[in-house]
Amino acid sequence: MSAPARRVILHVDMDAFFVSVELRRRPDLVGQPVVVGGTGPRGVVAAASYEARRYGVFSALPSAVARRRCPHAVFLPGSYDLYTEVSEQVHEILQRYTPLIEPLSLDEAFLDVSGATRLFGEGVQIAATIRRDVRDELRLGCSVGVAPNKFLAKLASVEAKPTATPERVLPGPGVVEVLPDKILEFLHPLSVSKLWGVGPKTLEKLERLGVYTVGDLARLDEPTVVTSLGKASGVHLLALANGLDDRPVEVIREAKSIGHEETYPQDVTVLADLERELVRLSDAVSSRLRRHGTSARTLTLKVRFAGFDTVTRSITLVSAVDTGPELVAELRPLLRALDVSVGVRLLGVSTSKFGERAQQLSLLDAPGSADEPIRSAAAIDEIRERFGSAAIGPASSVTSKGLRLVRKGSQQWGPDQERTDETGRAR
Repeated sequence: MSAPARRVILHVDMDAFFVSVELRRRPDLVGQPVVVGGTGPRGVVAAASYEARRYGVFSALPSAVARRRCPHAVFLPGSYDLYTEVSEQVHEILQRYTPLIEPLSLDEAFLDVSGATRLFGEGVQIAATIRRDVRDELRLGCSVGVAPNKFLAKLASVEAKPTATPERVLPGPGVVEVLPDKILEFLHPLSVSKLWGVGPKTLEKLERLGVYTVGDLARLDEPTVVTSLGKASGVHLLALANGLDDRPVEVIREAKSIGHEETYPQDVTVLADLERELVRLSDAVSSRLRRHGTSARTLTLKVRFAGFDTVTRSITLVSAVDTGPELVAELRPLLRALDVSVGVRLLGVSTSKFGERAQQLSLLDAPGSADEPIRSAAAIDEIRERFGSAAIGPASSVTSKGLRLVRKGSQQWGPDQERTDETGRAR
């Protein structure tokens, strides 16, 4: 029997993606500390140039902290729609080399090129060609890890990236390969915190066992690790510590939930204002459900209060729904049951348990009334398809500046600073 073919997995990770896309429009900012993210006091950093990272500015850092660390940085609000468009262009380049692509986010993806090496060369050669195409065609940089599995490819791409030190930015090699016979040599010197699943609490437990590197963990016996971390976590981490990961590249990744949440520049304390927000969010989420050709049975309301306490309330329906009024009818009682007088910082609506819509008929319904929500939603979708998303929306979402739209990714990094009235509503 012939030996199974060796897998060749690539992890392609764009370098400071959002910032790099912005610098194409603002070449005058090249070489300066640039930050993309929420510009308001509640915003967070989405991406930082390597020059900004020299000052300790990284993604997920509160924008206010980033400003203190690097007062001379240029802060840009970002454009999610633009990044999505460029991400699709990157994806088109990747598709030239394999159809087996698993997107992880807008700026990174796994590729299985095991079957493409005869046509395009070994994994390292394919990685170098992808980097060249992305650079020449899109004027962007990326780093690529090459390895026999996804876990090692991900770690390799990190080693391929540029590094920001307090003194200067050091260019990375661009491509790093982990050969099958060099796996432990590459893996064992790394900090154990590099393993997937090692968070602060797990790291603390491992350090109590004297485990600081991946090699330290690999040298422990399974009963010791399982006793400290539990069976599932212990077995999982020991496998990774020995470079074992048999997960395939998943080409189709179905959404487990569809939703949207927004953080407000000022806390909202008036229930009526939150109900208007609920209508606006429900309209947007239901529209996305219909675009995906599905309906949802489980509806979830998320509320984060001024003190950062967060509650979620869910309801699971007998029949799936996909219209805004139906979502509002089920979620409004959940919202009204909460005391919002302390101030609401964030409101979210999400849906899950997808399936086909089934309409329950009733003898008490007027002829055609059961289909009214479906017909109304279809008319709304048709208008938006023809005239744009701003052509129609809930009346309660209309302000002096026009219709307040919900845009996917618009609050990816927190709310931008804007003028609001005394209830926290944008003016």
